[in-house]
Amino acid sequence: MMTLYYLDNVNYSYDGQKLALSVVDLAISDTGLTAVIGDNGSGKTTLGKLLAGILKPTFGRVLLQGQDTKEMTLGEIGNRIGYLFQEPERQIFAPTVEEELSFVLKVKGFTKEKINDMVDEMLTRFHLEHLRKNFPFYLSRGEKQRLALATVLIDKPRFIILDEPTTALDIKRKAELSNILKELLDENIGMMIISHDYQFVTKHATRVIEIDGGVISHDSCNPKERANEPV
Repeated sequence: MMTLYYLDNVNYSYDGQKLALSVVDLAISDTGLTAVIGDNGSGKTTLGKLLAGILKPTFGRVLLQGQDTKEMTLGEIGNRIGYLFQEPERQIFAPTVEEELSFVLKVKGFTKEKINDMVDEMLTRFHLEHLRKNFPFYLSRGEKQRLALATVLIDKPRFIILDEPTTALDIKRKAELSNILKELLDENIGMMIISHDYQFVTKHATRVIEIDGGVISHDSCNPKERANEPV
């Protein structure tokens, strides 16, 4: 287990006045599942976007493997970290499910044969084979979410951040997502799940962080086991 992220005296404000998030000292491991819970507006999504590089701290440092995210591009962060938006439509753009999955592989120069194999693997894994030629925006909410997650995973990140992945999912779809998360953890893919669905995330979590009013009110990690220095 190694420290993937270290937040050093981080503050973030959307309007330059009221703090949305204030984290004095936080280390996040590259393994297991860290659940970030809290009410709407508590600051948990802000934390996820800071980690993904979508937001840059107003003050302080977010270090990814020792490198300040302020000095990194979104592409550089994206090569190490996968991020699933709360609204899957925000990361879907291709005209077909198949092309959505293959886009990043084409950009990276994979052979056509390798791309076909990897796309087929993801279509099967996420039960999307019958939707291969469909327009992604016509899919159901659960199908869009599975496609968005498959698109993240096809790039083979070693750590993923999922923002409210159970939103609008029924019991069956939640069970499917639960099975996927178990498989990813078995493959030693680390992850953070941002959610208000306490019952779902704590079923899988190795660590639970609760945010209230922009500050961490509870962290189940034993402070003596936390890495308190940047790597």
